[in-house]
Order: sequence, then C-alpha cells, then structure tokens
Amino acid sequence: MGLIQVVVTLVIAGLLVKPIGVYLVKVFDYETTGLDRFFGPVERLIYRIIGVREKEAMGWKKYVSAILMSNFVMLILIYAIFRVQKYLPWNPDGIDNMPPALAFNTAISFITNTNWQAYSGENSLSYLSQMIAITFPMFTSAATGFALAIAFIRGLVARQNNLGNFYVDIVRSITRIFLPLSFIVALFLVFQGVPQTLHGAVDATTIDGVKQTITRGPVASLESIKHIGTNGGGYFGTNSAHPFENPTPLSNLMEILCMLLLPTALVYAFGVMIKNKRQGWSVFAAMGIMLLVFLSVVFVAEYNGTPALNAAGVHGNMEGKEVRFGISESALFTAVTTAATTGSVNNMHDSLTPMGGLVPLAEMMLNNVFGGKGVGLLNGLLYVILTVFICGLMVGRTPEFLGKKIESKEVKLASITLLIHPVIILVPTAIALFTPGAISSILNPGYHGISEVLYAFTSGAANNGSAFGGLTANTNFYNIAIGLVMLLGRYISIIAMLAIAGSFATKKMVAATSGTFRTDTPLFTGILVVIIAVIGALTFFPALALGPIAEHLGMFH
Repeated sequence: MGLIQVVVTLVIAGLLVKPIGVYLVKVFDYETTGLDRFFGPVERLIYRIIGVREKEAMGWKKYVSAILMSNFVMLILIYAIFRVQKYLPWNPDGIDNMPPALAFNTAISFITNTNWQAYSGENSLSYLSQMIAITFPMFTSAATGFALAIAFIRGLVARQNNLGNFYVDIVRSITRIFLPLSFIVALFLVFQGVPQTLHGAVDATTIDGVKQTITRGPVASLESIKHIGTNGGGYFGTNSAHPFENPTPLSNLMEILCMLLLPTALVYAFGVMIKNKRQGWSVFAAMGIMLLVFLSVVFVAEYNGTPALNAAGVHGNMEGKEVRFGISESALFTAVTTAATTGSVNNMHDSLTPMGGLVPLAEMMLNNVFGGKGVGLLNGLLYVILTVFICGLMVGRTPEFLGKKIESKEVKLASITLLIHPVIILVPTAIALFTPGAISSILNPGYHGISEVLYAFTSGAANNGSAFGGLTANTNFYNIAIGLVMLLGRYISIIAMLAIAGSFATKKMVAATSGTFRTDTPLFTGILVVIIAVIGALTFFPALALGPIAEHLGMFH
C-alpha cells in the first residue's frame, strides 16, 4: 500500500507538468495574452506606484542590480520587524523581540528562500512577524527565483542583450502564479483542519484534567505559500509534522504536490520557451531519474530499518515519523522536500536511518534534482553546459548549446558557480568541528554528530532550510555562520548565472552541423546523469564517508 501511495502521488504530479508548464510560458510572455486582460489593470497600478516602466528592457547587469537592491531593502525591513515586534500590533501572546544574531539569521533565511529556523515559530514570532516578515518574503523570494530562471532562459535564446524586466517578472510571478495558487491551497488546508485566525492561544483541559495551552494563528496562509513557493520553514517548531500544519493524509498529498508542481513544470516551460521540447524533456528525464534513485534509497532504507530494530522484532524505522503518514509518505516527503529545496519536513530527518539520512544530504549537495523554483533548473543547465563542453572536447565536436558556442567565459562562470557550493559547505563545517563552542551544540557524538553539522551548512548553502534536529543551532556562532553561508549560496550563484545569460544573449546563432553535439537525446540524458554523479561523488564523498556512510557501516559491528 505504501508503494502504491508513492506511485499515485508521482503520477498525479506528472500529469500536472504540461498544463502548468504551458501556463508559465503564457505568464512570462510579454506579448499581449488573455491573461493581461484579467491581471493587467492591477499590475499596471503596481508599476505606477513603484515607478517602473513596464516596457523597459534590462541587460544582465541591470537585472542583477535590481535583484540585489530590492532584496537588500526587504532584508533590512524584515530584520527591523524582528527586532521591534513586541512593540507592534497583532502580538496577543506578548512575544518578546528577537535577539540580534537570531534576527540576522532569520531575516537572511527568508529573503534567500532558505527558511532555515533556529527557533520555534509559535514561541518566537508575533502574528505580525509571521505574516509580514515570514509569509511576505516567502512570496518575494520565490518570485525572485522564478524571475531569475526566466531571465536565464531568455538569455540562452536571445539575439540581443535583453533579459526582460525584473520588476515585471517578479510582479507577474506573484499576481499570476503564487497568489492564486496559494489562495486555493490555503482554503483546502483550512478544509482539512489547519487554523487560520488572528485570535490568540486558547487554554484547554485534557481528559486527564491537565491544563494545556494550544497555540494557533494564521497558519494556513503560511503553509500554502511555504509549499507552493518551495520555501520551507514552518509556523510551528515541528514543521509539517505538526497536526496544525499537516493534519491528514490528504493535506500531506497536497503539500507534496505543491512542492513538485512549479519546479517540474518550469523544466517543461523551458523546453517550450527555447522552442525545443525534446531538450526540455531531456533535462526533465535526467532530474527525474535522480529523484527516483534517491527516493528508492530512502524508501528501502526506512522500510528495512536497522539491525537493532530488526533484532527487537520491529519491522521498519518509525522513529521520528507520524503514524498518520507512516514510512512510505515520510520517505516520499523527505526525498521531495530536499529535491525541490523546500525544507519542509513531515518527519524528523535526524531520526532517519544513516542511508535514509544520506538522501536529503546528497540531494542538497547536488542541488539540481528539480530544485526550488528557478534555481534547480539553472543548476541543471549549468551541468548541461559543462557536459557539452567536456563531451565536445573528448570527441572533438563543437561545444554548442541551443545554437550558440560555449566558450571559456561561460565555462569559467559555470565552474565558479558549481565550485562555490562545496566550498561554503565544507569549509564552515570544518571550522565548526574545530570550534569548541560549536561542538558543544552537537547532541549526538560520533559520526551522527558530524552529519548534524554537515547537514546544517549544506541546508544553508542549498537554500533548503531543513535540519537534522539534534544540532542546537540557536547560538551566535551558528546564527552568523549559517546566515553568511545562506547569503553566499544565494547571491554568488545569481550573479554568475545572469552573467552567463548575458554572455549567451550577445552571441550569434550558428547553424547546426554534423559536428554539433546534440543535447536533446536519451544518450545525452544518460551522460548528464553520470557527470552530475561523478562530480558530486568526487566533491562530497569524503565528507559523507565521515558521516552517514561511516554510521551505516558502524551498525554492523
């Protein structure tokens, strides 16, 4: 039954790819479409208010500047709200201001689409903070990722230095995609029992006669954009394992579909926008193969359990999992949330078997198994560029992609983008494991403790936000270190990716010849998967060998 549930979920997600992908293409088509008649008046009013000229084209440098400036202003405002929230309205439970280091970490976390939380939301944030400083940047950070991806695709096929207009792209992403979808999903979650209220906590008496305080708030609105925007985080400390965030198997199905919906559809939209659907399906197949492999590993690992559990007569590993979801839905959620870089969890990753815990780590390290909206596709395309270049050199064929030559500039920028990711994971992890104060935050000693620290920095660098819960991350060291990692992981790649797009946009199209290496075939899909696996293994295997792999081998001794 568990396997059937997983298959049905993936089939539903697959059926949604094409229609949603077609809709995404229409959203970002600057030519007049039927959507403009419905959304146009509201969007034009927004453009007038913020002083944007809708028809203004942006080169890559101007596009980058617009992203960085708008994100910086929002970052300052979010930080300020956290620091003065006790003086602001909609704080019925009288929650105090956030400390500076935690506010720094949290503001960066939500503006970068990471949504890492070193706190419990129900105890640390007012209703106003949950709505304005948490839910609001969930919309803008997700829209920024989408705008980035669309600009990159335009650059690949452009005949002039025009990547579109960032402000138009981000407004359209919010008004035409995230707001409508989030409204529908929020209503469904309320139907399933998720709270949506501005009233304060209530006191209840249990059947044992004990007084209990039940926290509630505007939960459904946060949960909807949290999954639609592949944001992650949670209203409550236990995230989507909490019955107020994810109460039923149906709400669990909806949240999984929401995480997969836009990242998968964007890959199809890529194929449509470049007028080569075979190319889109080629990239989609590579990502799909990797997702199925990772899902199979965590699924089998959790069903097999551990030698200690088997010796006790317990079949499978239910530690850290909700009974209402079971092993299969927990394994699927784990694979999807880190494939789509969402970071939402319906089970505790710290309680996964060693090989089960390896899966979310590996997916975040590769960071291109569909990924969050926009960024996952771009990371996949960076590997495509490297694959074309490497294979072209090996077989003596011209390194071209989409009719444009790949030269040293693009390869250097792609290499920088891919190399910065392991650097900001492995270097801070090594520093933490040599710092006494950081080591004291580790709950579990030995191999698992290494995995806890490695997971934290991997999650920050991949802008994922999930965690091995055994690490006490709310310290000045981790708040500042992970905050800086999140910033570097987000914005260095943004700058490099748009620089690549700008370079492609100015290149002339060249006609395909017998020497052109085709990138829209099953053969190329296989080569792409192998190169991603080889590069990932060479980069991260030593660190994984010290953590989950060593822990797995240690169970048999």
